[in-house]
Amino acid sequence: MLDTQLTTSLSYKLFRADQVRENERLAAEKSGCNMFTLMLRAGEAVFRQCQLLLPHAERYLVLVGHGNNAGDGYIAALQAKKAGKQVHVCAVEPQRKLEGDAGEAQKRWREGGGQVEAFSAAVLEDASLVIDALLGTGISSSIRNEFADIIDAVNAAEKPVVSVDVPSGLDANTGQSLGRCVEASVTVTFVGIKPGLTTGAGKQSCGTLVYEDLGIGRAFSELARSSATLLDIEQFRSMGPRDVHSHKGTYGRLLCVGGNKGTAGAIRLSSEAALRSGAGMVRVFVHEGSTVQVSAGRPELMVTDEKLEEALKWATCVVIGPGLGQDEWGEQVFTTVMKHCQAHPKPMVIDADALNLLGKQSTAYTINDCILTPHAGEAARLLGVSVEDVESERFNYARQCSQRYHATCVLKGAGTIIDNESKTWVCRHGNPGMATAGSGDVLSGILGALLAQGLDKDTASTYGVTLHGKAGDEVARLHGQRGMIASDLFDSVRVLINQ
Repeated sequence: MLDTQLTTSLSYKLFRADQVRENERLAAEKSGCNMFTLMLRAGEAVFRQCQLLLPHAERYLVLVGHGNNAGDGYIAALQAKKAGKQVHVCAVEPQRKLEGDAGEAQKRWREGGGQVEAFSAAVLEDASLVIDALLGTGISSSIRNEFADIIDAVNAAEKPVVSVDVPSGLDANTGQSLGRCVEASVTVTFVGIKPGLTTGAGKQSCGTLVYEDLGIGRAFSELARSSATLLDIEQFRSMGPRDVHSHKGTYGRLLCVGGNKGTAGAIRLSSEAALRSGAGMVRVFVHEGSTVQVSAGRPELMVTDEKLEEALKWATCVVIGPGLGQDEWGEQVFTTVMKHCQAHPKPMVIDADALNLLGKQSTAYTINDCILTPHAGEAARLLGVSVEDVESERFNYARQCSQRYHATCVLKGAGTIIDNESKTWVCRHGNPGMATAGSGDVLSGILGALLAQGLDKDTASTYGVTLHGKAGDEVARLHGQRGMIASDLFDSVRVLINQ
C-alpha cells in the first residue's frame, strides 16, 4: 500500500496573499525581528537569485512602484550596487517620496548614491537583467496604464526578469492577469507561496518559482492555515513490495469503457497505462468497430464489444470516457455504466466524453467514490460557465466541480488542481510537452489502476496526478518536450511506481 509522507514544510503549503499580509508582522515579532528586517532579507534574496540566474550580468534595471514591493526592489538595487553592478532604478513617479519601510529602503538607496529616474526604452535596451518590483500582492483590479505600458515594454524586450514576490499584474490568489502581467524568468516569493503562482497562466507568468520564508516560516505556520498543498513525487514513499503469494486478482479488476468507432486510440492508451501502473487485470469494452485496433499489439488487454453488464459485474473499478463519443452508442453505454455503478457502488474515473454526457445529466447520478478529470473546457461544460471563467479562477471552479458532483475533481492543465470538496492540492510536476493528444487518457488509466489496487480516492488522485506529471518531466529531461507523445510516458510511469 502507498505510504504518503506527511510534511509540515512551508515549501509544500499555499497561502492566500491576504493571509500573508495579515500574519507576517506578528510572525516577525515572534521570530525576534521587525518588518524592515524582512524587507532587507527579501531584497538580499532577490539579488541572490539574480546572481544565480545571470552571474555575469553587469547592468541591472530595477523597476519600482509605490508599496513594500518597491522597498524590496530598492534593497535589491542597493545590494547590486554594492556588488559593483551598474544599476538603474526606474519608477512610475520618480519624485514620489515613499513612506514606512519602503520609504526607509528608498532613503538608503539615495543615501548610497543611487538615483531614481523615469522609465525609458533606452534604459531597458541597455539592461542585462530586470528586477520587477512594480506591483505586489495588494492589487485586485485592472492595473493603471502607466504600469501597463512598462509591463508591455519589458515583455517585448525579452530580457531575463526576476520578479519580487509576484509578477507585476498577476492576481496572487487566482493566477489571473489583471490586464497586463510581467512574464518573469524567476519569481522569488516570500513568507508563504501564493496559490496563483502555481497553476494556469500564473504558473507560466512566474517562471521558476523560488520560495524564501525570510526566517519567519515556523512562526507564520503557527498563525496561518494553508489554503492548499503542493504535491511533489518525493512526498510519496512507495507502494511497497508485493506479497509473494499474491496473484493477478489481488491487484484489482479494472474495466475501461470507451473506444467508439474511429476513436479506439484513447481507450487503448488509458487501458495500457492501467497495466503499466500495476492493475492486475484490465478489460476493455469498446464499439464493435474498435476491437481489433485496441487488442492489436497488446494481448494482455481483454477486449470485448458485448455483454457490458457482465463486464461491469466482473469489475472492481471502472474508467469511462476515453473515446466514448456522444452519439447514440456512447449515450447508451454511459447510461448503462452509470446506472450499474449507482446500484452497485465501486470506484470510478469519469473522463473525456463521459464528462460531457454527465454535464447534460448532472442531476441523474450520484456516485460516491468517483474521480472526475476535466480540462478547462470540460469543467466549463460541467458547471455551465465559460472556459475563460474557469481559467481565471481555477481553484474556485475546481471546488465548485467537486461540490456539485460530490466527487474528487482533477482539473487538468499547468499546475493540475485536485479538490475533494474540503481539501485542495496542486501538482508541481508536468511540462508543456505533455500538451499532446492522449496525455489525459494516460492519466485516467493511471488513476483507475491505483483505485483498482485498493488506494483510497484521495491518495489515488494525488499520487496518480503526481506520478503522471513526474513521468512527463522525466521524458522531457531525457528527450526534450517537443515531439513527446502520450505513450512515451509508459516506461517512466513503470519506473517511478516501482521506486
